[in-house]
Amino acid sequence: MSTLAAQFFVQWALTKFSWFSNDNASGVIDAPPLAVAGFVFETPVARYLFALGIVTVLTALAWRLVLTQTGRNFIAVRDNELAARVIGVPVLRTKLLAFAVSSFIVGVAGVLWGFVYLRTVEPTGFNLDRSFQILFIIIIGGLGTIRGAFLGAALIVVFPLLLSRLGSFLLGGWFDSGVLDMSQRIVLGALILFFLIAEPQGLAALWARLVSRLGPRQARAA
Repeated sequence: MSTLAAQFFVQWALTKFSWFSNDNASGVIDAPPLAVAGFVFETPVARYLFALGIVTVLTALAWRLVLTQTGRNFIAVRDNELAARVIGVPVLRTKLLAFAVSSFIVGVAGVLWGFVYLRTVEPTGFNLDRSFQILFIIIIGGLGTIRGAFLGAALIVVFPLLLSRLGSFLLGGWFDSGVLDMSQRIVLGALILFFLIAEPQGLAALWARLVSRLGPRQARAA
């Protein structure tokens, strides 16, 4: 609830006080050229490669963190908080550290979203729908897995494109942007309910189950 309240408060503050937008009447700030250590990333391809490099580094760091004692504390608190406290894991400090690490990663993602993709910084680019989209990625992809974050993000990005193509093919001109938006919300809502009820571990668990079933088949075929 505090995070949800912070979402509304921050968006209100950015809109209310013009200092955040350099007294721009539109409330929108054009992102300056993306430059790091003297290298300027101007073209879309260069910005994409820059974002891909940042994602690769953060993924490697997150994977390495899981293998440390801190990562094992994260897993212990996630699986059973009471058992983690019994074996001596500092639950409060572990939760605060997990919140700080995840907030840092999402903050970096927000910078990439504004500088690399939108090329503008405005409150509407970071509204409540964007926060829910991140939450849907986690739920559909799989809680507590690095692979699930990528699978959920891939589904959220690819699904509207597939739905648009399918709707245009079946319904023609009747399938406009408004129908697409409503259809996307309905299907995503149904997917979230399905994963919460039938498969709480999300796409990551389905992927692991598929790989485990294909492994013996390939071994028998060999």
